[in-house]
Amino acid sequence: MNMQTSNVMAPPAPKGLEQMLLPPVMMRDILLKTIFRKNVDMVSDIAEAICLPMSVTQELVDIAREQKLLEATGTLNANSGNEMGYQLTDAGKARALDALAQSEYFGAMPVPLDVYREQVKRQSIRNIQVTRDQLTNAMGHLVLPPSLLDHLGPAVSAGRSILMYGPPGNGKSSISNGIRDALGDQVYVPFAIEYAGQVITVYDPIVHTAIEQTGDDPNSLRRARRFDSRYVCCQRPTVVTGGELSLDMLDLVYNPTARTYQAPLQLKSTGGIFIVDDLGRQAESPQSLINRWIVPLEESKDILALQSGEKFEVPFDTLVIFSTNFHPNEIFDTAALRRIFFKIKIDGPSQENFLKIFALVARKKGMALDEATLVHLLKHKYPTIDNIYANYQPVFLIDQMIAICEFEGIPYQMSPDLIDRAWANMFVKDEVIVK
Repeated sequence: MNMQTSNVMAPPAPKGLEQMLLPPVMMRDILLKTIFRKNVDMVSDIAEAICLPMSVTQELVDIAREQKLLEATGTLNANSGNEMGYQLTDAGKARALDALAQSEYFGAMPVPLDVYREQVKRQSIRNIQVTRDQLTNAMGHLVLPPSLLDHLGPAVSAGRSILMYGPPGNGKSSISNGIRDALGDQVYVPFAIEYAGQVITVYDPIVHTAIEQTGDDPNSLRRARRFDSRYVCCQRPTVVTGGELSLDMLDLVYNPTARTYQAPLQLKSTGGIFIVDDLGRQAESPQSLINRWIVPLEESKDILALQSGEKFEVPFDTLVIFSTNFHPNEIFDTAALRRIFFKIKIDGPSQENFLKIFALVARKKGMALDEATLVHLLKHKYPTIDNIYANYQPVFLIDQMIAICEFEGIPYQMSPDLIDRAWANMFVKDEVIVK
């Protein structure tokens, strides 16, 4: 895959506590909570646990020692380069427990929101220029008319919102995934960000795919630490939602037990793609969903609220793709449509492209083409549905014939009779069922 923008500038590691721009008490308490919860005692292990350089961690340890919250154990660990060990004092344990009662968060030191904003600019989705070749390669498994790429290319490169609409079964979801694959580079995702003393966790292994650092190279660890290790180097994220999407999924999630926040889906997708599939199938109306996105789509910022009701701005740097089987005029007013930058119709294939897809699928699944069967399909079956072709149909029909062949114990083959049996499962006949 072409890593055309893999030169995204990495977040620089902080060189001292003054560069952290976090409340000192918060940093000290996260240090104490992490030592308490993870039972680490060497500065190197503590540094790894809170994701800070050794020198910055040592500064924090020295502050906690001055405040009589940490003490040296008086023993050197030969396995850790003769490092001095540290442990919590009774006052330190009491402070750690108090801090855990206020917030269960420990581990990676959060990144201040303003610092995170700068990283978002460095790796913006709008910095990407996708070429026709990259998009074609990413869509290589799909048979698409050239005119579709003419529309998709500028839309993806602009990093603005896209509405794909058209009849079901024609690959809108596959095209969305192809767009994701065309991006092909990485971003840096913080474990957590901080605003007004509150911790908001961002990195989510379900959403984010971390790029592993190779362990074979003895210098790989050193190279991995060249950037701020409070971030995880990841592929550009993709969040896919469907009929389950609700407005409250776009708000901060507060965990009352841990007393921490979790970033909403659109914040987790920063630097990547947010796909709203099957728009019109959600409990919320499409109009209300679009209204929620108006400020983010127009101003590249989102407004979130803390439990206290305080509202604050976060970056909105996401390519939003809406996909629907409805005509846009059925589900949006003109003001909402105006705010979606690109509107692209995804139609069913022509007869020529349908046959190309049919041949590709048959070859992939090990079934020989049969001319009489194809003539029967085109002359006798498709006229019954006004010759309306869809991209899903070749896979459906061939899979049905394969299932029949396996049941009958015969080699994979196609015939007019098998096509008739497969076709009967693709559509349900209109009839009255007596109850």
